[in-house]
Amino acid sequence: MLGLMAKKVGMTQVFDDAGNLSPVTVMRVDPNIVIAHKTEEKDGYKAVVVGIDDQKANRVTKPYAGQFPENIAPKKRIKELRDFEKEVAVGDSLGVEVLEGIRYVDVSGVSKGKGFQGVVKRYGFGGGRKTHGSKFHREPGSTGQSTYPHKSFKNVKLPGRMGRENVTVLSLRVVKIDPEKQLIMVRGAVPGINKGLVFVRAAVKR
Repeated sequence: MLGLMAKKVGMTQVFDDAGNLSPVTVMRVDPNIVIAHKTEEKDGYKAVVVGIDDQKANRVTKPYAGQFPENIAPKKRIKELRDFEKEVAVGDSLGVEVLEGIRYVDVSGVSKGKGFQGVVKRYGFGGGRKTHGSKFHREPGSTGQSTYPHKSFKNVKLPGRMGRENVTVLSLRVVKIDPEKQLIMVRGAVPGINKGLVFVRAAVKR
């Protein structure tokens, strides 16, 4: 699996050679430093461990710092890439060149938090009439029966916290890769806030 950790920059729009407009999301790939290898003999599977964003040495515990080689500073974010399809060594820096030639990618991230929301915004309930005299506008309505079963079942859609969940958007088309600025542009939206961390991998369904 080919993939990289990146940071969402924001959205913009670009024109192709035919003059068609495409809304794109721009993501910046900071250096993904290889910090370790997982092997089938020792760990039972093959993987490459990468990290981004240096962390101060006095901000990490000794067990956490122990997984980094002496010549590599501790990283804020680390991730395992199973069955990585390219040969890399510990200490190598990975950039957008890893995704060169890939037309479609899957992007994973944490969606924006919306706070405590009602059922109309959270689940798209239709609500009631907005007419004079009606007392049913944005309430959830009935959540169970009276005599039998005399309770509300589990998993009934009710108000609650919305957003801030792990979300993966599949098969986004790669519009442009800029190796000089370490940018990748994909058509459409990706989850999360600007400057938020996302994981970009080669599409699994393409």
